[in-house]
Amino acid sequence: MEYIGEWMLHDMEEVGSTNDEVKKLSANITGEKVIISAQRQINGRGRRGHSWIGLDGNLFFSQGLECELRNIGAMVFISTLSLWRTIQDLNPVLKVELKWPNDILVNDKKVSGMLLEKGEGDYLIIGIGVNLKIAPKLVNMPYPCTSLSDEGIDVERIEFLSNYLKNFNLYYEIWEQQGFEPIRTEWLSHAKGLHEEIMVHLDNEDLSGIFESVDEQGSLLLNTGTELKKIYAGDVFYPQRKQVVNE
Repeated sequence: MEYIGEWMLHDMEEVGSTNDEVKKLSANITGEKVIISAQRQINGRGRRGHSWIGLDGNLFFSQGLECELRNIGAMVFISTLSLWRTIQDLNPVLKVELKWPNDILVNDKKVSGMLLEKGEGDYLIIGIGVNLKIAPKLVNMPYPCTSLSDEGIDVERIEFLSNYLKNFNLYYEIWEQQGFEPIRTEWLSHAKGLHEEIMVHLDNEDLSGIFESVDEQGSLLLNTGTELKKIYAGDVFYPQRKQVVNE
């Protein structure tokens, strides 16, 4: 065990799920900010029932902190902004964008995933996976994956994690002192597809419209042409832009 700033870090050799490890730990602590990371994760989970494939050399970690449930939206945006900033600092000219609600895209390919879960007591668990060295080779997936190595960035697990936590602490402090609005404003400035047509896949339907904004809870605001829909959870896709061929 060691500390990175105020975060108590347990870096483990192998776990089933870092989220599960933090959930167990949260039953026996109060007030501590904790991180569990692992060199190998064999049973990682993603959003909406998907699995997260844990390949060697990549980063898998979960944060545990006390947080009221009404602030979960803010924590998602703080976490994704922190990932965005960490990657952008490693290569300021790289194309890095935020995909609602919690994905990071590098050159239009997914490089990270996130899953928030409730821990014991007042603990919130933020589970994050980042493809540092290698991207999984997946078939029949709607969105391509990449790794930071594939995009020309060479960084090790704990170095990336330490820089991420510095950024998380910075954005968390802004949120504590100024509220969600500056976080929301900065997130929108890096969002892919803002003010453009998108398609949102929901559990029981697909909706198309203009990505207008996000509200004060982080919900997506979609202008369908007939109404402004507030979307709490879903998967966003970007229609292929039509290309004009000059003959």
